[in-house]
Amino acid sequence: MKRKFIIAVSLLLACSYTLCGQQNDEELYRIADSLHNAMFTIDTHIDTPICTNHPEWDYGVEKGQVTFQLMKKGGLDAALFAVYIDQGKRDAVSSQKAVDYVKREIVLFRKYIDEHSDIAAQAYTADDFLKYKAEGKRIVMFAIENGYGIGKEISNLDMFYDLGVRAITLSHNYNNDICDASRDSVAEWNGLSPYGEKVVERMNELGIMIDLSHVATSTLFDVLEKSKAPVFASHSAVRKIRNHARNLWDDEIKAIAAHGGLIQVAAEKYFLSATAPKKATVKTFVDHVDYVKNLVGIEHVGIGTDFDGGGGLVDLRNAGDMKNITVEMLRRGYTHREIKMFWGENFLRVLKEVEKTAKELQGE
Repeated sequence: MKRKFIIAVSLLLACSYTLCGQQNDEELYRIADSLHNAMFTIDTHIDTPICTNHPEWDYGVEKGQVTFQLMKKGGLDAALFAVYIDQGKRDAVSSQKAVDYVKREIVLFRKYIDEHSDIAAQAYTADDFLKYKAEGKRIVMFAIENGYGIGKEISNLDMFYDLGVRAITLSHNYNNDICDASRDSVAEWNGLSPYGEKVVERMNELGIMIDLSHVATSTLFDVLEKSKAPVFASHSAVRKIRNHARNLWDDEIKAIAAHGGLIQVAAEKYFLSATAPKKATVKTFVDHVDYVKNLVGIEHVGIGTDFDGGGGLVDLRNAGDMKNITVEMLRRGYTHREIKMFWGENFLRVLKEVEKTAKELQGE
């Protein structure tokens, strides 16, 4: 009788996980809904300001992947909304134009937030995220993608901080006055420039997160040596899986983690797959998450989709699809605790540490 009972239970379990797969998927989505309602979730890199501020511009990527409505649908509470600026000429006039452009874009998008103040708000601190989450609002924190946009004056960092910028990607694909970049053919500074060292120091003092996506390996290790606060890569993937200049080698991942930082995996198909990028799915994405988790621990991984800047997968078309990631993580046996860390707790920890370091450097 006991043996028959065990067989019956085994058959029931098999049915729930295989024969009744559709029902199981429904249960996984129900769990995902519950998790997203309770936990804090953030995407650490989207390029939405440019397409919201300038819907008429055509810059060769899918647009409209992130709206406050889509964020709500996908259970995404917050994002680092990056103002992107391409690398331009580095003379004084061009540099000042870059500063003026970035400032204008932030001001424009802040007006957009004000116009939607019933459903959205701008965050300045880690505490703001949980405050606005409790109010059911979608949350914007500003970032700048490419340190070229801060120009040649350190004081511009203070100005952008006052506007709410809390993260800066030190470069885009090519070298600038701050550092060497990952896709440039020439090593101009062999890492950080003397100006770049001052930029890192002032970002630490202000409490602006240092973003190492796009930088050269030499820059990454220079920053880790100079920075007194944890750093992060806002939208990069694993180079051991996909050998792309924008991705991170194992020693880079380990070094960022050892410094207390984060690797936020990009949902950009060309960063995730070399063989069939246009067929890349959430499973492909979570393969990279698995790799980082197994290499340095769940405490050091999260997500930066690069939506509205080239990001997006077959089953992750926009911010409304974010729960598909949670479902895939549940399928793979991630615990609820691990999922909460991935989606937001890791980021909050690092941001609070950046804020704490700033206060200490300011003598508070």
